[in-house]
Amino acid sequence: MAHVGFVSTRFAGSDGVSLESEKWAHMLELDGHRIFWFAGELDRPEASSMLVPQAHFSHPDAVRIGEAVWGRLTRPRVINDLIKTTAEFLRERLYEFVRKFSVDILVVENAVTIPMQIPLGLAITDFIGETGIPTIAHHHDFYWERTRFLINAVRDYLEMAFPPVLPQIQHAVINSAARDQLAWRKGAASLIVPNVIDFEHPPVVPAERTQRAREVIGLGQDDILILQPTRVVPRKGIEHAITVVARLADPRCRLVISHESGDEGETYLHALMDMARDSGVDLRLVTTELTAVINGEPQPATNGNVSLWELYASADLVTYPSLYEGFGNALLEAFYYRVPVLINRYSIFVQDIEPRGFKTIAMDGFVTSEVVEQVRRVLADDVLRREMVETNYRQATRYYSYAMLRRRLQTLMINVMGMD
Repeated sequence: MAHVGFVSTRFAGSDGVSLESEKWAHMLELDGHRIFWFAGELDRPEASSMLVPQAHFSHPDAVRIGEAVWGRLTRPRVINDLIKTTAEFLRERLYEFVRKFSVDILVVENAVTIPMQIPLGLAITDFIGETGIPTIAHHHDFYWERTRFLINAVRDYLEMAFPPVLPQIQHAVINSAARDQLAWRKGAASLIVPNVIDFEHPPVVPAERTQRAREVIGLGQDDILILQPTRVVPRKGIEHAITVVARLADPRCRLVISHESGDEGETYLHALMDMARDSGVDLRLVTTELTAVINGEPQPATNGNVSLWELYASADLVTYPSLYEGFGNALLEAFYYRVPVLINRYSIFVQDIEPRGFKTIAMDGFVTSEVVEQVRRVLADDVLRREMVETNYRQATRYYSYAMLRRRLQTLMINVMGMD
């Protein structure tokens, strides 16, 4: 069995890369592999980790580089020198990491995909080229998917390392659009490994915890909890959720947002609050904890807070009107907790998820009377609601379970290491 070294800018918290990497590590451990971690921020076991702050995307040098190269066509010599010296430093830390833990294979999580940390991507590319170490590059967000990276002064580095195309690298992507773009832009083949949830273990949230969650956020027994389980950023299309609730015209409806604004400012949040007030929508912002789920049982939140899972288990409807998603973790979470979903048919949903036979309330970029009537019917009809959520759970178990992930990872490991 192999010593597998996971490498990224960050393995901590509730971002998609950190969550999915933990699932990958768990599946690899079930097959007997040992797992080690390298990043600029870590909440993994210290004994199997190497913390290198210079690898984080928020390190002052990384921020300085980003400010100098995005939205510009030339880079100052001092910035170019900083990129090279930082990359050399990080390459040496990778050598140290591999020696310290006798790493046999690297799993690079998004660090050669989205150029939030250019020197780290260059360091990883050079390290693989110099050592020939077998590598799985797990891609979540390519730079060409983000408008902020399209005008830049580092086109040469992006072509070289985001991602690199080397014979030692097996590429893995999370959707078919990414697979097609990677093949077209880089001539590189890849395996689709979608995000997953442990559908083999259905969630069990005691009724007293869901009741407490509703009380914490100020809901009465007859109130209808409509959950928007995303960060408050423009691409989530939360204005559509406000429109739906306003047009329901049901005084029992409460629209609850479970995440904060993140790193994109609060202008959008203020606009949503104004819209909700003007529309007469009861909009509530709740700070949740993302607790562990062990064999289907979400662990309680601490300090009197509410866990995200308790909110899902308490919800009557999930709104997911995103304009764009790389995959859609919140959609899988809604399926897992058997909550009906209103969804905007973003491209990846149409291409990869919808054909799997899921039952949702679907809109195409705007809210129609038919969409509002479907929502009203689902909220009122227990039989229809049960049919929808049970179908979704069954199909998600087939296509997005841990068992599927384990099979895909076994394929990746064979591809990069052979049959030994």
